[in-house]
Amino acid sequence: MNIVMLTNTFTPHVGGVARSVESFTAEYRRRGHRVLVVAPEFPAMPQDEVDVVRIPAIQNFSGSDFSVVLPVSGLLTDVLNEFAPDIIHAHHPYLLGVTALRVARFRKLPLVFTHHTLYEEYTHYVPGNAPRFRRFIIEAATRYANLCDQVFAPSESIMTLLRERGVTTPVTVVPTGVQTEHFAQGDGGRFRMTRGIPDDAFVVGHLGRLAPEKNLEFLVEAVAAYLQTVERAHFLVIGTGPSEKTIREIFRREGLAARLHIAGILGREQLADALHAMNLFAFSSMSETQGMVLTEAMAAGLPVIALDANGVREVVTDFRNGRLLQEESINAFVSALQWMAGLPAEQVRKLEQAAHETAEAFSMSHSAGEALACYRNLRDRISTDRSAEEEHWRHLLDLIKVEWEILRGIGSATDAALGADEDTG
Repeated sequence: MNIVMLTNTFTPHVGGVARSVESFTAEYRRRGHRVLVVAPEFPAMPQDEVDVVRIPAIQNFSGSDFSVVLPVSGLLTDVLNEFAPDIIHAHHPYLLGVTALRVARFRKLPLVFTHHTLYEEYTHYVPGNAPRFRRFIIEAATRYANLCDQVFAPSESIMTLLRERGVTTPVTVVPTGVQTEHFAQGDGGRFRMTRGIPDDAFVVGHLGRLAPEKNLEFLVEAVAAYLQTVERAHFLVIGTGPSEKTIREIFRREGLAARLHIAGILGREQLADALHAMNLFAFSSMSETQGMVLTEAMAAGLPVIALDANGVREVVTDFRNGRLLQEESINAFVSALQWMAGLPAEQVRKLEQAAHETAEAFSMSHSAGEALACYRNLRDRISTDRSAEEEHWRHLLDLIKVEWEILRGIGSATDAALGADEDTG
């Protein structure tokens, strides 16, 4: 099949959506399918990309590390004509998501949408963040999902949430799978040596985009409080983002700067080494739709301590492969860290084995197979027996219809948001 992915974030941007698109693209291509990725320009983009179309974009939108691209379906006409797609897959409901909708309708192709993100958790990047705007974001994403032919939910809890919000389009759970073989082996000792981490240190680790919506201030405060009780404990953070300054300030304030190690963005081999340099993985985000970094950590054999939340509870099982905490409190998190650090070696091995088993259950091979089966079913529904003249007029009518649906969706979302604001006022 020829699959077009339209995404507002892609490499070298660090984040779950970018990594998901990159991982699925690699697996589809490995299986013999063609994939065209349409994404914004980012600083330091790879220069040798194949079947990737970059769209000019505004960089560092509203102080974030996101690029903002305008919908530009007309610029893609020649590329898409040559590529001859079978499936259009949108990874956001806005910006290039709107382009995906227009392209799919004009070309009479199935449109798939992965609801990667709880978009309302990102409204702090927009001036004037208010309850009515959060409601608008929820309504707009829901209405976009209902204009698609198929929705992928990254977890069972997100599928349930989408149904509660009024999504009537068929929804299938398709998590981003983990390439377990990429993380199974790593030289943790080598990584510790290069970063100045002692061999006998107990290393609490974290991986992800360093941003406010990840609840990182809570996590860092909790880890710093734990480090105050254990002199040999260190904190290793992999990633980059706007919250890096806050992390460093908290550790400096607590007199722990020498035991904080922020490694930035790492290549695959270095990332595996870094994960194997950790003793456990700590996670406190409440805005996830799936626990992708959790399964990657578990593929390296790391038990996880996390707060109970959407996308997390499907991965972490309390006392089996880590700790799933019901209470968002510093004391509870510190207690869990102390419990994990104090376990005898045999119990640690059991947690690590359970972590490996969990990662295998979330393999990329399984997830890609589920997605491709949905693609085939959608493709096979498309009728091919229309006359050329009928098809021409249907295209014109569909273009008018989709523009109306986009405008109506925005208007309805606005009405719902204003109504919700009046109700709360």
